[in-house]
Amino acid sequence: MEKTENYLPSLITQTPMEGRELAIKLSRKSIAVIQTDGEVRKRLRHEYANDTKQLIASAQVIAIEFQTIAAANNYWRNEKN
Repeated sequence: MEKTENYLPSLITQTPMEGRELAIKLSRKSIAVIQTDGEVRKRLRHEYANDTKQLIASAQVIAIEFQTIAAANNYWRNEKN
């Protein structure tokens, strides 16, 4: 098996914004694992970029990833501002 970059050393982030950015990254990486051909992903981008249902589904995936990250970070309750 090919060695891959460890893009997920931890779910712990310093802020909710970092958590959201991580959720987006995880969602994008998941799509790349499912559809390994970058040219196909590029070709399909126009279709889902113009389809409300597909955009909402993409947002739901990011929201689910964010829920996982937020839970791992104890919802940033200990954040000091």
